[in-house]
Amino acid sequence: MAVRIPNTLGLEACTDNWFEYTDSEQLEACLAKAPKPWLPVGAGSNLLFSKPVFEGSVFRCTDTSWEVSRGNGYVRVRVGAGMRWDDFVALCVENGWYGAENLSLIPGDVGAAAVQNIGAYGAEAGSLVSSVEVYDTVAGHPRVFFPDECEYGYRSSVFKKSGKRYFVLKVVFKLSLVPSFSLEYGNLAARIEGEPTLQKVREAVIATRQSKLPDPEVIGSAGSFFMNPVVSKKVFTALQKKYPDMPHYPTATGRGVKLSAGWLIDRSGCKDMSAGDAAVYEKHALILVNRGHACAADIIRLADNIIKKVEETFGVTLKPEVETV
Repeated sequence: MAVRIPNTLGLEACTDNWFEYTDSEQLEACLAKAPKPWLPVGAGSNLLFSKPVFEGSVFRCTDTSWEVSRGNGYVRVRVGAGMRWDDFVALCVENGWYGAENLSLIPGDVGAAAVQNIGAYGAEAGSLVSSVEVYDTVAGHPRVFFPDECEYGYRSSVFKKSGKRYFVLKVVFKLSLVPSFSLEYGNLAARIEGEPTLQKVREAVIATRQSKLPDPEVIGSAGSFFMNPVVSKKVFTALQKKYPDMPHYPTATGRGVKLSAGWLIDRSGCKDMSAGDAAVYEKHALILVNRGHACAADIIRLADNIIKKVEETFGVTLKPEVETV
């Protein structure tokens, strides 16, 4: 019996081979009878299904458990990969654990957050990771990755680079018990009255996101469709001479300069672009939306047109953050 595959773009996608698991033993049993290719999914917030039927097997972790251990000034929280990411952030805020609050309201599950290294307002999930417990489908057994093995970078990790080899089971996060906030991004400080608290920061982040991002429960969207491009300092200097108001940011490695994909799209004249029922979101040029009846071909055509236009205007090539399967 066909099962609809969750995806926030609201595309028609189903599979005849749907498997759920909570631990490595259950997953191993599922893999033994599952036709390839294998696709692990969470909430489907970063996926674009190119066909209405996925010819393979889809797996979803349903483990939402968590446990905490305390250290000197910090806690480690071991979380099931199936917990919704924003539920995890809410858990942190409620318990006075610092570090995840700037990542409030990002759609998806904990497992996907560790794979994608999600980020917002100056924070990244990878910076909080203490370890990631996975099932290695090639070696055929569980394995633990520690931070230096995760190869975290901008929207990147060893898990993302390795295709579908690793299925995330648990993620252990290290969070501070010492009050500390990062409010310089997205003008968060201006949204907070009085002294900042975890709850106030979370509310400010949520308000900011809701003011410019569509609710995927109402309008189909995969969030930021493109990654912010990183260019060499030489390329940036040349662009800045022509566009002095061009937003730019330092990279974590100090190599190159990160540009705003949304600004590039807007200034390239793409803000009103559409293809069928796929369109650039009116409040944020980085978001592509399904206005109701878009198919994958509409979204892919729109994305290709945007990439071409930005390249013609700035000589910069955008890369999708969303994965097409």
